[in-house]
Amino acid sequence: MQHLKTHLPDESATAALGAALARAIAPGLVIHLHGDLGAGKTALTRALLHAAGHVGPVRSPTYTLSEPYRIELGGAAVNVVHFDLYRMSSPEEFLDAGFREDFNGHNICIVEWPEKAEPVLPAPDLNVSLSVSGQGRDVELQALSPLGLLCLDRLELPRSR
Repeated sequence: MQHLKTHLPDESATAALGAALARAIAPGLVIHLHGDLGAGKTALTRALLHAAGHVGPVRSPTYTLSEPYRIELGGAAVNVVHFDLYRMSSPEEFLDAGFREDFNGHNICIVEWPEKAEPVLPAPDLNVSLSVSGQGRDVELQALSPLGLLCLDRLELPRSR
């Protein structure tokens, strides 16, 4: 499937990537975010949500495990559910919380620490891997489905400086 790699030299470039993703997402999209603590997963999600029209804070759902947001895409209201599974001790917690119901083909689901819920977590359409590199970040986006390919086809990556 399709891969895109780029370097984000600073926080503003990460925000620009989030804004670019906001213009490329579609209902039903599942994004898995990979990276160590501090790699920029929540910063990317925050930028995406703000660029998609969410007004107000975007907090890491580290303790609540999920935070829902409502945005408009193409004139229609869409739910975006941001998951942070870092504190989960087993995949069964994901099932017990009823989170699978959020992956319904209509919501956009963004999942930090997806490995914590394997093998019960629904497969991603788009994998995003972030790693710290100097003062910035390296990012790799991988489409794993037709919906993920659509997202990457629409994506206009920020230019590296």
